Amino acid sequence: MKIRSITYFFNPGFPLDDAKLRAADDFLRKAKTAYQNAGYEVQTTRLSTPSFTQILGKDQLDKTPALAHQLASAMERMDAEYASLGPALPNFPRSYEIIPEAVAASENIFFSGEMASAKDGISLKAIKACADVIVKSATIEANGFANLRFTALANVPAGGPFFPAAYAYHDSDQPAFALALEAADLAVDAFGGQGTVDGGRKKLIASFETHGKKLTKIAESLNLNFLGLDFSLAPFPDDAISLGGAMENFGVPKVGMHGSLAAAAILAESIQKADFLHTGFNGMMMPVLEDSILAKRAAEGSLTVKDLLLYSAVCGTGLDTVPLAGDVSAEQIAALLLDLSAMSLRLAKPLTARLMPIPGKQAGDKSEFDFAFFANSRVMRLESEGLQNPFAGDEIIQIEAR
Repeated sequence: MKIRSITYFFNPGFPLDDAKLRAADDFLRKAKTAYQNAGYEVQTTRLSTPSFTQILGKDQLDKTPALAHQLASAMERMDAEYASLGPALPNFPRSYEIIPEAVAASENIFFSGEMASAKDGISLKAIKACADVIVKSATIEANGFANLRFTALANVPAGGPFFPAAYAYHDSDQPAFALALEAADLAVDAFGGQGTVDGGRKKLIASFETHGKKLTKIAESLNLNFLGLDFSLAPFPDDAISLGGAMENFGVPKVGMHGSLAAAAILAESIQKADFLHTGFNGMMMPVLEDSILAKRAAEGSLTVKDLLLYSAVCGTGLDTVPLAGDVSAEQIAALLLDLSAMSLRLAKPLTARLMPIPGKQAGDKSEFDFAFFANSRVMRLESEGLQNPFAGDEIIQIEAR
């Protein structure tokens, strides 16, 4: 198991506050050293802010690219590889429109866009705005890679350490931190071999709690508000650290076949049952391009976009690094985002969508990413058409949790 990210939450101000940046850098260096001395590999250290709409205010949203560029420049002198400037918000329509330009302003600043929340319901206008961001961002870099730095949010609270969904609490100027863990190998190990489901589940829960206790003890020694741990099972493009592999260890011939949903549900339930300080998703991630087995099953056609949405109901964080055809329309994407948003409210769970249209590619074509954290697959088919009224309108839809 590795620490995917030590995520530091703060408000850097605009113009950037040098004292706050130095404090962030000092803490991240101290925390990284503490966890490394305890035997944990720390893959990245990251910064996360409140929504950039709060940092800039309504009248300065056009300065979002400048904020992204300034923060990226400042991070060159810091022990921080990535930063998230939080979500565009429905009350600020311009905040969605400016994101493609802001994403293009740097290579390590992430954004998100809120579509739905338990408090405010589903914003059809915000869903369409997020779909537009995805389509426009696909043309910024080769292979649509810029969409790696944007996700659409449905019912996602502040304080989660995983990117791109991470953002700081709106009403707090006090710094805090949380840990995102890369723990797929624990799941592969727990359910490997020919053991029982119950035995594997107990082994996995015990692993979470053992590591959780150790990680939390170190966190408490760092003298900063600790929000908790996100043990969301995050994979790596290696069969030994594949959640697809962990699911198939249950006896499922191929992910996407029946039995997959049950495996996903059990893995996610194990995290929820474990006793540690929870923050963020604490579910099971199924990022197609970041998991070698999922990428393979998607290429074979046994794993579909509909399957991924279905599994999100019991386990997941939503739709992640899903390769789509380059000519997919914003209207087609919006229909998918509406389903995801409705699921998030009805099931009272956070979900996200990080979709990656690839210019020049059609469903079934091979992807050609040159990125160490991706496993290439084939472009997945999106069975979607543009919605008609009333779903094509701009109203707010309320859906109560079941």
